[in-house]
Amino acid sequence: MPVALSVNLNKIALLRNSREGNYPDPVSFGKICVANGADGLTVHPRPDQRHIRPGDVHNLADLCRTIDDIEFNIEGNPFAEDLGDYPGFIALVEQAKPEQCTLVPDSNEQLTSDHGFNLRQTGERLAPIIARLKSQGIRVSLFMDPDVEQIKLASQVGADRIELYTGPYAWAFKQNSAELEAIFQAHCRAAETAAELGLGVNAGHDLNLENLGKYCQVPGLLEVSIGHGLTVESLQMGMAQVVSRYRNICQGEV
Repeated sequence: MPVALSVNLNKIALLRNSREGNYPDPVSFGKICVANGADGLTVHPRPDQRHIRPGDVHNLADLCRTIDDIEFNIEGNPFAEDLGDYPGFIALVEQAKPEQCTLVPDSNEQLTSDHGFNLRQTGERLAPIIARLKSQGIRVSLFMDPDVEQIKLASQVGADRIELYTGPYAWAFKQNSAELEAIFQAHCRAAETAAELGLGVNAGHDLNLENLGKYCQVPGLLEVSIGHGLTVESLQMGMAQVVSRYRNICQGEV
């Protein structure tokens, strides 16, 4: 079964934020992704606005609404409160009304998402938030480690899907680690458990062109969200042509 690709645009916004203005424009790059086969766009707006800003969220939501069969996915910490012109994560999601909201247990101090929810600790707090979003027609996914018992709890708190955290899988793949197969099989078991409970399965974090093919063999995988690896590979695969064109201009050859 085909797996949907949602492209995370955070790194485009991170590059944009190193200068004044809106260059590169995340919306323009969102259009490029969609024009080349992406099934959706993902953003992860944090309170410190280190990359995606609230305005980007609204602009990308507007873009996705104009294109048939393109889903917008907003991911982030459901407990993130307002800060300056950041309205709080849930408020921002309710304003933008994406097709999917992926709840992630990342703190303001984390460099990036690096673990799934422990629902024994946060399940009671999450359940009403999940119900609130679902009542507005927003599909809710929870960022989870491949822990079968935790995934059972994800079903109990009302999630529609889980997004399996693939960081350790990607690391093991890159290192050609002896642990790779055991990690992959843990993800397969987690996905099978989710399916038995009626949960859809998404995945993301450090997936790339090298490790994605194997991971797409996870049973019932519906969607992958990829940003960092895709951005780096775009630089690697496209920079040679661009440098050559700059050189031609400098040499008066164009």
